[in-house]
Amino acid sequence: MVHMPIASTTPRTPHLLTVGFDLDMTLIDSRPGIHACYRALSERTGTYIDCDLAVTRLGPPLAEELINWFPADQVPAIADLYREMYPVHAVTGTLAMPGAREAVAAVRAAGGRAVVVTAKWEPNAKLHLDHLGIDADAVVGNLWAEQKAQALREHGASVYVGDHTGDVRGARTADAYSVAVATGPCDAAELRAAGADVVLADLTEFPAWLSDYRGDYREAVRA
Repeated sequence: MVHMPIASTTPRTPHLLTVGFDLDMTLIDSRPGIHACYRALSERTGTYIDCDLAVTRLGPPLAEELINWFPADQVPAIADLYREMYPVHAVTGTLAMPGAREAVAAVRAAGGRAVVVTAKWEPNAKLHLDHLGIDADAVVGNLWAEQKAQALREHGASVYVGDHTGDVRGARTADAYSVAVATGPCDAAELRAAGADVVLADLTEFPAWLSDYRGDYREAVRA
């Protein structure tokens, strides 16, 4: 059984469960698609981009990667170009992470809502979910790290699942239970050090964890 967090991070009500999910490297393996998009961007602009390196550090906003390859004053325009090119080059090459659909289904089976909160540009995030048949109740994009707390609070999320230390910070800022999956650029030790309440190997472990978590909460309420 899991250990319940302090009162500030317990679910807000015993009846309505809302779970937030990060997107890249949590619900989707976007590395092949993003690699292809960076390669096309490099060819389009004539600027070298180490695509292999770029896809090892997914999570932070796009501008934080582009600044490594383009002058700062060009980054906003290049970011717009990348987003314009993204649907053609990145969507069909992206895969669902193992257990992603089952994790969302587990939330639904528990009578809850699944909300995707991501740093990715929202229209492209929705394209990924539509293409892969991952049916979220809401999608909020363009938010990173602590900024994610805004959407998590607005949707009443009591749990946030992500693969990056920035996702842990977002969960903690929102007073949500931080569930980390070691499927992205941050390993389990980094995620624990950042303050994750629990670290799972991947989302295939999430349905069982959720069942235990809800059981512990019900016991706490009865007590």
